[in-house]
Amino acid sequence: MGFSEDFELLLRARYPLIYIPTQEEERAEVAIATSAKKQGNRAIYTWDFVDGYQGNPTDDGFARRNPLQALDLINKLPTSAPAIFILRDFHRFLDDVAVSRKLRNLARELKSQPKNIVLLSSELVIPTDLSEALNVLDFPLPNAAEIGKEVEQLLTATNSRLEGKALDDLVRSCQGLSMERIRRVLSRAIATHGQVSADDVDLILEEKRQTIRQTQILDFYPAKENISDIGGLDNLKDWLLRRGGAFSERARQYGLPHPRGLLLAGIQGTGKSLTAKAISHHWHLPLLRLDVGRLFAGLVGESESRTRQMIQLAEALAPCILWIDEIDKAFAGFEGRGDSGTTSRVFGTFITWLAEKQSPVFVVATANNIQSLPPEILRKGRFDEVFFVGLPTTEERQDIFSVHLSRLRPHNLSIYDLERLAYETPDFSGAEIEQCLIEAMHLGFSQNRDFTTDDILESASQIIPLARTAQEQVQFLQEWAASGKARLASKHSTLSLRIQRQLQQPD
Repeated sequence: MGFSEDFELLLRARYPLIYIPTQEEERAEVAIATSAKKQGNRAIYTWDFVDGYQGNPTDDGFARRNPLQALDLINKLPTSAPAIFILRDFHRFLDDVAVSRKLRNLARELKSQPKNIVLLSSELVIPTDLSEALNVLDFPLPNAAEIGKEVEQLLTATNSRLEGKALDDLVRSCQGLSMERIRRVLSRAIATHGQVSADDVDLILEEKRQTIRQTQILDFYPAKENISDIGGLDNLKDWLLRRGGAFSERARQYGLPHPRGLLLAGIQGTGKSLTAKAISHHWHLPLLRLDVGRLFAGLVGESESRTRQMIQLAEALAPCILWIDEIDKAFAGFEGRGDSGTTSRVFGTFITWLAEKQSPVFVVATANNIQSLPPEILRKGRFDEVFFVGLPTTEERQDIFSVHLSRLRPHNLSIYDLERLAYETPDFSGAEIEQCLIEAMHLGFSQNRDFTTDDILESASQIIPLARTAQEQVQFLQEWAASGKARLASKHSTLSLRIQRQLQQPD
């Protein structure tokens, strides 16, 4: 059900206190007024701290700067008179013992009356003593149909024409913005060149980056990496390429569900983050990066509110890629944390959404320490697949050297001995190979010449790879993957060959 259906159901069921957290106050009030009209044309009383009650001739300005008096008006109306009381920014007064007690008294009295109190606020803050009395109802950002209607009205007003794919692209680019921001950015486009056109998508994307940046939860991450920039990982790349068109309407007609996501577990520096960026670029979907640490705030209830805000924003931007880097660090050992269960509740909300989401949000989570991950997150249904990304083989290291050198020295690639470089760098990860090349470039630059194969090998000899310094951790990860708990990202990895030999051995 949508917001209007949910809200009207709460009105009919006589829920006395309804809390709607939203930044779109004006749009929410329009939706409430529409629902009130459907429910027998209920009277609406709107209050805020500065102007008191507004719009009602008999009570205009009543209870100005007095939230407790604003609640008194509800008792003064006839018990049989249907009404909705919208109280703006009322979360700021909920810690007042008199206001809290009055709301709880009203919650009991209004169960038998056709009256509802709606707390309209920009954030969700619920004191413990009101948690049972309040019913929270989310107000979603505008969907594609609402945005399309708004865009078409602007097109008509400016005598502009936009049809087919151009109109769809414009509407899709607006998803994830509030209606007020959509109007503002389209007005800016009109002010710039007199009309709304397909070229305004970049303008809208910049507005979207600003909005996401202001949430301080998600980052709008520009992705320019290609699948071809990933050296090795053939199994993983094949899996991704097969799902390239899975977000299309043709896939829906075929009966395919939206891909849910994947978990990339493995050794640091083996290309997990690079893969997330490459998926976004190859599938032509926006990439949102979530820093899970930003979800946790100092105020009670704010962390849970931020989690809901993150989910709402990601779903509004769908189809999109949600990249969660190093998820193992965020939820490691949360059972023993002394945070009054905040981490546990955030984790519960997050994994429930992972399992039940219907929106086309493809989640890419990366993890280095699989031991610290709660077992619930590895359960089937959270992700489409769990891939183990191990150390590259000799052939894969050659591919990685080739990828980097093709970018750094595209015209001189032939002067580098790729086979020798791959052979001389056992146990090196992709990140460590890249660091070898950077060190070699510094060496060549300091001597006013180009860097050579010998410079790269000289740099490699100075680096001790992680596979040797963290040998126990690497061995544990390889044994975990070999036990069949994850799919191997590489076809010809050392681990893959070892598993094949084990399967071929007679019992």
